[in-house]
Amino acid sequence: MIDALLRRLMAPAPTALPEPDARLALAALLVRIARTDGLYSAEEVEKIDRVLARRHHFGPFEAAKLRTEAEELEAQAPDTVRFTRALKAATALDDRADLMEALWSVALADGLRDAEEDRLIRLVANLLGLTDVESAQARQRAERGAERE
Repeated sequence: MIDALLRRLMAPAPTALPEPDARLALAALLVRIARTDGLYSAEEVEKIDRVLARRHHFGPFEAAKLRTEAEELEAQAPDTVRFTRALKAATALDDRADLMEALWSVALADGLRDAEEDRLIRLVANLLGLTDVESAQARQRAERGAERE
């Protein structure tokens, strides 16, 4: 499954991903955001699992399994641009703000704002067709969500 998804992502023009591949690609992007600062903390892993469970109505075991597959994919995956283009094709515009909120929630899970994570999130927001304002709103929603947890 990972090899087929990697071939699709490496294509010159990635096409819309079927749902299982879109889930895995999103999970891998969450892992990439978490690993960007060089620290893949337990808080980030737990946040990824919670995001995947909530987003896909998974139990903890299913979410952890998807995250584990995503960690492997992320390690082998092409550049973030291709990843994000494929996700954009697979995600309706209305749902992309939710993607940004999930990405911000993972980036903020360890309690640190890192310049590399910020840079990557700005790139991803742009590639998803979201403005800086929409990304900032997603970050604020993620911060409010973290306060409630």
